[in-house]
Amino acid sequence: MEINGCAAIVTGGASGLGEATARRLAAEGVTVTIFDRNGDRAKEVAGEIGARANMVAGDVTDPDDCQKAVDQAAAAGPLRIVVNCAGTGWVGRVINRDGSPHDLGAFQFIQNLNVIGTFNVMTRAASAMATTEPMDNGERGVIVNTASVAAFDGQIGQLAYSASKGAVVGMTLPAARDLAVVGIRVLAIAPGLFDTPLLAMLPEEQRNALGQSVNFPKRLGNPAEYGNLVVQIARNSYLNAEVIRLDGGIRMPPK
Repeated sequence: MEINGCAAIVTGGASGLGEATARRLAAEGVTVTIFDRNGDRAKEVAGEIGARANMVAGDVTDPDDCQKAVDQAAAAGPLRIVVNCAGTGWVGRVINRDGSPHDLGAFQFIQNLNVIGTFNVMTRAASAMATTEPMDNGERGVIVNTASVAAFDGQIGQLAYSASKGAVVGMTLPAARDLAVVGIRVLAIAPGLFDTPLLAMLPEEQRNALGQSVNFPKRLGNPAEYGNLVVQIARNSYLNAEVIRLDGGIRMPPK
C-alpha cells in the first residue's frame, strides 16, 4: 500500500510506542492525528512533528471522543492507517497475600481501557475507512492494534493485563474477516520489553537486567522499532489477520 499522502490516527500517540509511530508515519508522508488523554503532551509532539501532525485530546473509552478523533483524521486526507497504542498495565494476583480476591474494579478498568478502547477506535475508524475510495488493488487501509507477549506468556500478577491483551489477539482474525469485504486489513503487534516511559521509571540496574533477559539482542526494544514495523505492515498488503511478536525472541518466565 502506498502510504505517502494518506492520513492516520494513532491512539496513545503522545508517548512511548504511539509517539514513535506517529513520528515514523509522518516521516513517510502520512498526516497523523495524535489521539491521547494527555492533551498538552499530544500538542507538544504534534508541534515537533510539524505540518504532518495534528492532535485530539480525549479518552479511548469514550465513544464520542473516539468519533471526534476519527472525524478529524478523516478530514486530513484519505484515512488508511489506524494504530491503537493507548493502554496500560496492572499488577494483581487472583488472590492477594491475605487471601482476598483480585479487585474487580481494577480488572474492569484494564479491560475497559485496553479492550473497549481498542474496540471503540477500531470500529469507528473502520466505518469511516469503508467509505474511502479504494486503491487500485481494492485496498482501503489497515488497522494495527497493540497486543503484548503477556497475551501468551502472562506472568504472575498479570491476570488483568494478560486477559486484556489476549482479547486484542482474539479480535484480530474475526475483525480481519469482517473487514475483508471492504478491503481493510487488521493485524496486531505483540511487543516484548520496550524502553517506554513506564520502564524508564525503574532503576538502571533493573532496566539492564530486563534487557539481559531478552534472547537476542540483549536489550530493551526501541519504540522506533515498533514504528518501523507499523510502516512495514502498512506497505505490505499481503500481511493480514496476523499477530506479530516483536520481542527479541523472549519467552517470559513466571515472574
